[in-house]
Amino acid sequence: MADYFTHFSCLLDVGTPDNATRALDLYNALSEANAAEDPPSDGFLLSIQPEHGGTQLWMRDDVTGDPEHVIQFVKRCATAFGLTGLWGFQYANTCSRPRLDGFGGGAHVLDLATGETVAWTYTDGWLAEVLDGGDPDA
Repeated sequence: MADYFTHFSCLLDVGTPDNATRALDLYNALSEANAAEDPPSDGFLLSIQPEHGGTQLWMRDDVTGDPEHVIQFVKRCATAFGLTGLWGFQYANTCSRPRLDGFGGGAHVLDLATGETVAWTYTDGWLAEVLDGGDPDA
């Protein structure tokens, strides 16, 4: 039996050490809501990175994680702290055994001021579609 994983590691600058501390409360609220889901998603780990002045939040998987929860959290931080500019991250889908459908990934870019998705890509099914004659840019 194969195990599937989603891996990522990214930073979000929330502007001040006080905002970083307040972001922990937002993270805990999101984690509690996630725990109430049936079934709960894999979530992600969060810590404040002091080597970056205490304003950077480090988000990463713990064995496997949920990119959608990262996006929800970043949107909450952007709203709470008035963040602007673009932010994005990429993730890898992997498998513990060689499986034809076991590897891929994606990336997501947000406009922090509006919370809107600027661009995204997801490679699941892309290769098979192109090999079957589909448009690689679709």
